[in-house]
Amino acid sequence: MARAADGGGRGERRTLERLLSRLGVGSRTQAAELVRAGRVRVAGRLVRDPAAWVDADAEVHLDGRPVTRAAPLHLALNKPKGYVTTLRDPEGNHTVYELLAHVDRWVGPIGRLDKDTSGLLLFTNDTGLAERLANPANKVEKVYRARVVPALDDAALEALRRGVELDDGPTAPARVRSLGRWTSYGLVEIAISEGRNRQVRRMVRAVGAKVRELRRTAIGPIELGDLASGATRELTSAELRGL
Repeated sequence: MARAADGGGRGERRTLERLLSRLGVGSRTQAAELVRAGRVRVAGRLVRDPAAWVDADAEVHLDGRPVTRAAPLHLALNKPKGYVTTLRDPEGNHTVYELLAHVDRWVGPIGRLDKDTSGLLLFTNDTGLAERLANPANKVEKVYRARVVPALDDAALEALRRGVELDDGPTAPARVRSLGRWTSYGLVEIAISEGRNRQVRRMVRAVGAKVRELRRTAIGPIELGDLASGATRELTSAELRGL
């Protein structure tokens, strides 16, 4: 008998696509595709509507086999530059899932990194945790290290700390520190708790500079450390408690 990952029980109801995702079958988009393809039965009945409401403890079968909750898995990946955070890319770019071919169950990314950004990316099949971490209201801090041209002066650093105006509104105050200045570039660490598209790059542009390289080094208590480019590791119990 299927049960949702967040402890769903008798009397609770969810859409079928959400229940399948909670059980670790795949993302909600992938789950919806399975339902539309006629591969899912609920309590013995074929259901083709991903948005159909079902009991959270309903008996669900995929391709004739009962769906049970997959064991929780939480991974850290050091994403290389040049990879996109999607399952498939119509433009033929490498995707992060090529680096997860060894993983024996479905996991989805918590947030994204753009193609030109490297560093820490988290994956899990615990959709409840993923939703909490991705919720802007929870203000999970993300730390980036950027090589910028030209080097940022003290006034620019202070502007970033206070918050700068972007085309989608002002940013919240950030933790910012210089890691060094040279003739042709500077290194800066920027910690933000928002999750706007390409936010760090746009913040740096707002103070008159450009990001030439960008790497995410931490998400909340999880640090990239010495994890090799393209490699993964499971989060420790201490890291999970920190999240």
